[in-house]
Amino acid sequence: MGRRRIKINQPIIAIEQLRKVYRVGDQKVIALSNISLQIARGEICCILGTSGSGKSTLLNMMAGLEKPTRGRILIRGHDIAKMNERQLARFRQKYIGFIFQSYNLLPTLTALENVSLPLTFRGINRKARDKQALKMLQAVGLKKHREHKPSQMSGGQQQRVGIARAFVSNPPVVFADEPTGNLDSKTSTEVMELIVAMAHSKQQTLVIVTHDATVAAYADRIVRILDGNIERIENNPGNEVNMQ
Repeated sequence: MGRRRIKINQPIIAIEQLRKVYRVGDQKVIALSNISLQIARGEICCILGTSGSGKSTLLNMMAGLEKPTRGRILIRGHDIAKMNERQLARFRQKYIGFIFQSYNLLPTLTALENVSLPLTFRGINRKARDKQALKMLQAVGLKKHREHKPSQMSGGQQQRVGIARAFVSNPPVVFADEPTGNLDSKTSTEVMELIVAMAHSKQQTLVIVTHDATVAAYADRIVRILDGNIERIENNPGNEVNMQ
């Protein structure tokens, strides 16, 4: 990857003193203790940690899937913890794309239909959304598979469809949850290079959650999570990260 200047003083995501406590019977389980973090516009940030470290909880908080016990998460200046479910759904449709470990494709839909789904929710007419979805399938090398259903594609191909779906509406932020978790090493490399290239091309912010240090190496910054806290933050020497 070439050198890029990332200005952290222009955050698109701001996490402030985030805490999440679960009650299990009479016990309190602290999933996140006190997380504060800023993620810049156009940055590729990796949340790296082992199972049980709190990284998945942090992603769920950023995606608005769970409410914090304390603290705030601001995305483009919007406090997502204060939104109701309808507001959150609209916010995600407009500003956020998702890439999942298990692909989460609808089995009865073709590749083209799966990719165009986010555009359907935006009320875009079929001709326009099919045109955009086909363009994205071409970008991920799957134009010839547009009529294939998930059962007719390999895991790597399904993940490429998932990537096309995440980027089709050009969201400012894309969350990737263990995006290579079900892939072999060769396919993992191809998928990560594709995700990063697509994020770079339009200066989109990409937040990757993983336990895999190989995946983390693609990020501008690596945020290591341990026992619900940020253990340390590392800059990728291949990019120039301006912390001012």
